Amino acid sequence: MSFLPTILRLFACVLIGLPVLTLASCESKREKKECLTFEEMRDPTNDTLSDWSNVPTGLQATFVTIDDKMPKSVAPEVPLQKTVAVTGWKGEKVSAQLLLWSAADVNQVELEFAGFESGKSSLPASIAQSRFVRYVMTDEFGPGCGHRKPENFPASLAADILDNVECFDMEAKTVRPVWLTFSIPSDADTGNYKGKLKLYAEGRSVENFEVTLNVVDQLLPEPSEWLYHLDLWQHPSAVARVHNLELWSDAHFEKMRPLMKMLADAGQKVITATLNKDPWNNQCYDAYADMIVWTKNKDRSWTFDYTIFDKWVQYMMDLGIDKMINCYSLLTWNNQLHYNDMEKEELVTVELKAQSKEYVELWSTFLKDFTLHLREKGWLEKTNIAMDERAPADMQAALKVLESVAPELGVSLADNHKSYRDYPWIKDICVGAGNKVAKEEIAARRAKGLITTYYVCCGDKFPNMFTFSAPAESVYAAWYAAAADFDGFLRWAYNSWVENPLADSRFRTWPAGDTYMVYPDARSSIRFERLIEGIQDVEKIRVLRKKYAEENTPESLEKLNQLEEAIEYFNTLEPSTDWKDKLNAAKQLLN
Repeated sequence: MSFLPTILRLFACVLIGLPVLTLASCESKREKKECLTFEEMRDPTNDTLSDWSNVPTGLQATFVTIDDKMPKSVAPEVPLQKTVAVTGWKGEKVSAQLLLWSAADVNQVELEFAGFESGKSSLPASIAQSRFVRYVMTDEFGPGCGHRKPENFPASLAADILDNVECFDMEAKTVRPVWLTFSIPSDADTGNYKGKLKLYAEGRSVENFEVTLNVVDQLLPEPSEWLYHLDLWQHPSAVARVHNLELWSDAHFEKMRPLMKMLADAGQKVITATLNKDPWNNQCYDAYADMIVWTKNKDRSWTFDYTIFDKWVQYMMDLGIDKMINCYSLLTWNNQLHYNDMEKEELVTVELKAQSKEYVELWSTFLKDFTLHLREKGWLEKTNIAMDERAPADMQAALKVLESVAPELGVSLADNHKSYRDYPWIKDICVGAGNKVAKEEIAARRAKGLITTYYVCCGDKFPNMFTFSAPAESVYAAWYAAAADFDGFLRWAYNSWVENPLADSRFRTWPAGDTYMVYPDARSSIRFERLIEGIQDVEKIRVLRKKYAEENTPESLEKLNQLEEAIEYFNTLEPSTDWKDKLNAAKQLLN
C-alpha cells in the first residue's frame, strides 16, 4: 500500500505528457494561470513540411544559436543542449535562445530564472528575462521595392515578436522559441556566474537548465552615452490607430511611453517631427498626422500653432532622446501643403513646386516664425529641416529658401542622389547603402561636428531587417557602419505598423517587415534586439580602439591591429558565404 501514492503520481505525470524526471518534478505544483495572448496566422506550409511521429512524448527543449530562426511547424532535428554560456561586458545586454517543441498540446508553459553565483559574487535573477517568440506572416525579397500582391509571393511564418506574457499555451506539433536576455549590471564583478533556468508546464516542473554568464572586465557606457548615431523614424499616428486612441490625447501619449522608452534605451538620437501635411504622401498604412497647424487669417496674416509639436518634442526629450529634432519636410513627396483658411472657413490643400514664387513666399513666412519659436524653446541648435530622397533641383531650391530666411536651422538629408558632395556643410547626411563615402570625407565632416550615416530600405537585400532576414544581418549592419567609418545608421520606420502588425508583416509596397522594427504594446523583436547587439559591438570597438591606442605598447598595438583586420572584413555589402562565422569570430575578439 505504501507504494500506491508514488505510482499514482508517476501515472499522473505520464497522463499530462511530462517527462518523469523525479518525484519532486510532479509534486511541485504551481498556481494555475490563464495564458492569454493573440492568435497567429495559419502556417501555409503546416500540412506538408514535417512528420512529428518520432518526437518523444512530452515537452522537448534545447538551447540553439540566436542566429537560427526555427520554422513553427517543422519538428526540430537538433542536438539536445541543456547548458548555455553567454559572454558580455559590464553594462552590456546579451542574448540566448531556448527552443521548445511538442507533438501534443502543452498548456501553461512558464520559465523562471534563479540567481547567478560566481563563488565570491552574485547577481539577482532579475537581470535575466525570458520572452516567448511569436510568428508573423512574411514573404520574400523578390524585386525589392514596388507594389506587390500577397498571392504573387511565397508566404511563410517567421519568428520575430518577443511577446510580453508570463505563460504560454503550446499547440500540438508546433515549435516555440524563447528569447533570453541578460542585462549585465555596470557594477558587476568580473567572473563566471552560474545560474538556473527552470522550465514548467501544466503547473509542474519539467526541467532545469544551466546558464553560465561570463562577465568580462570591460565597461560598456550607458546607452545615453553611446556615440553611434541611431535614427529610427517614429510614427505616433500608427500607435493611436492600432490602440483605438484619440490622436494626441493623454492616453495616446501614455500608450507610447514604453514604446519610445525602448527606443531611447537603444541609443536613439533623433526625434522625428512633421511640419505640415504628411511629408511622405501616405506611403505607410497610416498617414502622418499634423504636429503644427497652419492658419491663414482673414487679414491674410499667418499663425502657426505649435502645441502638439512642443508636447511631442518635450515628451521625447524627457525620455532621453534629445540630440536632434529632424523636421519633415520642406520637400514633401507630393509637393502639397495644407492650412486652415479662415476666410473660406475650410482646410485648403495647395500644390507648390519648389521652384515657384508661391513656394518661396509660403515657406519663408513659416520658417521665420518657426525659427523664432525654436529660439524661445531653446531648441534651435538641435533642429534640422529634413528631406528624404528629393531630386537635386528641388534640393537646390529648398536650400536657397533656407539660406535666405532661416540660416540658423540645420539640414538633414537622406540622400540617394549623392547630393552630399554638393552640400558638404549639411549637418546630418545619410547616404543610401552602397553609396560609398570616402573615410577621409567622413573624418573631415566629423571634425566639424557633422554627422554621416547610411541607410537601408526596400531596395537593399543585404544587410537588412525584413521579417524574413537572417537575424544576424541586424548585427552586420552595425559592423558595416564601423568598417566604412559611418557615424551610425538610419532606417525609415521604427513603428509604421501595417493593418495587423501582430499577425501579418506584409505590406502593399515593400518586402515584409520593411515598415516597422517593433510591435504594439512595446513588444520588441529579434530584429530589434540584434540591432542593439550590433550597436553595442560598435561601442565596444570604440572603447578598445581608444584603450589600445592610449596604452601604445607592442602588445596593445598588436591587439589593435588584429581588431582592425577583423573589422575591415565587414566593409562590403556582398560578404562571403561564411559571413556569420566571421561575425561571431569578430564578436569573440571584442570579449
